[in-house]
Amino acid sequence: MKATDFKASSHLRFIIPSLIGIFLFMFPISGEDGAITIPIAILAGWLETWLAGYLSLIMTIIISITAVGTVLAKIGGPNALRNYPFFHSLFNVPPVWVVTRILGMIFAIMVYFQIGPEAITSGNTGGLLLDSLLHVLFAVFLFAGLFLPLLLNYGLLEMFGVILTKIMRPLFRLPGRSSIDSLASWLGDGTIGVLLTSKQYEEGYYTKREAAVIGTTFSVVSITFSLVVIKEVGLGDMFIPFYLTVAFAGFIAALIMPRIPPLSRKADTYVTEEAADENEEIPEHHNVFSYGYAKAVERGSKSTGPVEFIKQGMQNILDMWMGVAPIVMALGTIALVIAEFTPFFTWIGMPFIPLLELMQVPYAQEASETILVGFADMFLPAIIGASIESEMTRFIIASLSVTQLIYMSEVGGLLLGSKVPVNMKDLFIIFLERTIITLPIITLIAHFLF
Repeated sequence: MKATDFKASSHLRFIIPSLIGIFLFMFPISGEDGAITIPIAILAGWLETWLAGYLSLIMTIIISITAVGTVLAKIGGPNALRNYPFFHSLFNVPPVWVVTRILGMIFAIMVYFQIGPEAITSGNTGGLLLDSLLHVLFAVFLFAGLFLPLLLNYGLLEMFGVILTKIMRPLFRLPGRSSIDSLASWLGDGTIGVLLTSKQYEEGYYTKREAAVIGTTFSVVSITFSLVVIKEVGLGDMFIPFYLTVAFAGFIAALIMPRIPPLSRKADTYVTEEAADENEEIPEHHNVFSYGYAKAVERGSKSTGPVEFIKQGMQNILDMWMGVAPIVMALGTIALVIAEFTPFFTWIGMPFIPLLELMQVPYAQEASETILVGFADMFLPAIIGASIESEMTRFIIASLSVTQLIYMSEVGGLLLGSKVPVNMKDLFIIFLERTIITLPIITLIAHFLF
């Protein structure tokens, strides 16, 4: 198989959609406030601003429809939606997710109508999710879901899969195509990386272990959100050393995490009966670039028309909205209530005080309270740590919160709501491991900077 074996139209069916996909998901542009972002995030921001007064109601309706549809599907039995495979998989979920979706609906209604205890309805807990984070997710999911097929279905992943296998396999024990997931996360948003990973896993391109590793290690925090975090702790002028610190610590964690439990113990088996046809060997008459391009053109030549593209995009959107939003609302609210109204995270942060003192971190006790609170929401450590007087300590807190990656109000909730094979216990262990691995690296760099 050579690229010259295909018609010109096959080349264009790879090149044009892939270039549009690269532009939308990966092309860095300057946003309104001067921050670097991507076109998908710009579009999402415009929509979010345009619908600002209605998004809380829209998300409450979506979460409620999901919960009611799930209950009706359970009442109707396993064959209730058998003639509609997409809706069958969307509503026919395990009992734990039925309860979670119902809880998400209850919390959303309580917050929207401001009924019930303030612990749930306040702007620091349920209100933060329904009136802020879910607005972002609605807009990002709409555009990301609609245009995701441009990255998935026209050959781009096949080309990167071949070209980058020689790097990704030995370093991270992952296929080359996973590089797209991390790049989309880095320039766009960690949620986009999780969605990409979940779709690829469902289609048989990743094993259970690979999907779990990519989802928890490579769905990195975007440049945009990282800038928000460092500004929150009053160190916006240090963004470049901050982000280089985050990138270095994250790279070290990515080398280690796939090689230790629980990720190393995940099965190297596929969710489908057999793997997608992904042979990573380069044929004799090809080099890595020519073979990658040939594979991409072959995939592009098999792509479907615009009607199927729109249908798949709409299914992606519903899958994201209805599969993820109720879980983020339910689990995120519970985590934020615990963080806001109980000393739980203060208690569990106490073991880190001797470690922080050993590493000569100023205000070790105050810093310890921020270390594990990031499991609830990535922004909480920056909010809590912003009042600490030491710039070095604030730098460490901001850097650590970004490299921890797993936070239940967004990426953690998304992972639990996706098909990626991780559970709550896995996520908390991975969060702790990332904390233990990256904290000494970040602290060492901080001592050089301050």
